[in-house]
Amino acid sequence: MPMMQHFLRKLHLTNEASEGDLIARSISGDKSAQKAIFDSLAPQMLAVCMRYMGDRDTAEDVFQDGFVTLFSKLEDYSGEGSFEGWARKIFVNTALMSLRKKDALRAASELDAAAEMESGSPDGLKDLGYKELLRLVSELPAMYRTAFNMFAVEGYSHKEIAEALGITPATSRSHVQRARAMLQKKIERK
Repeated sequence: MPMMQHFLRKLHLTNEASEGDLIARSISGDKSAQKAIFDSLAPQMLAVCMRYMGDRDTAEDVFQDGFVTLFSKLEDYSGEGSFEGWARKIFVNTALMSLRKKDALRAASELDAAAEMESGSPDGLKDLGYKELLRLVSELPAMYRTAFNMFAVEGYSHKEIAEALGITPATSRSHVQRARAMLQKKIERK
């Protein structure tokens, strides 16, 4: 079901209400419209924050910052594309900014100097449960976890990842491959 239909059903609004109306009401300070947006996006956006941050406390901080940013930029939503997709980009960028502030993304050189990891096929990933995979991904070093999430989950290209993280596309590919290899090793140990 499209996100806005979910909003409207949740609010029991008439057919006259629209996505634009709900957003306009939120911009004008209508708390019920803001709550509807929050309630509808919260589970998905908390999951995004958890994937990038790796621990719940930090993810919840980023989650709160993401909603502050979302509501402060709500006027910037053009109505083109899905609202959830627009919101997801805000939360991904908020998570990336948090990681940059913590200098977690600069650890790439240390990671590259780490012991050589054997390249494995991620075939075992398809048999793994979603929650277990999230747990394993959360255990990855920050740079690998970030590149893996951006590529495998969010669908960013290596060029887009490189631009967002200040690395080269080749480094992005390397981080994703190493993340997959580390995940494969963790799966094989089970």
